[in-house]
Amino acid sequence: MIDAAELIDNDFLRQYELKIDNELAKIEYSLQDRKIFLTKLIIPETVESDKFAEDFLKLVFADIQDRNISVVPTSPEIAKFIRRHRQYKKMLPVGIRI
Repeated sequence: MIDAAELIDNDFLRQYELKIDNELAKIEYSLQDRKIFLTKLIIPETVESDKFAEDFLKLVFADIQDRNISVVPTSPEIAKFIRRHRQYKKMLPVGIRI
């Protein structure tokens, strides 16, 4: 459904962006040391598919994994995603449990 080429890391606004149906889906973050704090997931109301949010998060996690930094999910939706997809738990910093 979505392509990795469409994912934008807008480091000025500190958010990942993905256009869908002329709207912008976003994941806001804060980068500190070698950790990225994923603070907010914003999906446009016109997008009704839960699969879109999951695919969007998979793209973001792939990008973060390529950058070799740890993930700290502060958003409940993102923490829930990690619980469902255990392969991403290895990206959590030492001492963080979900």
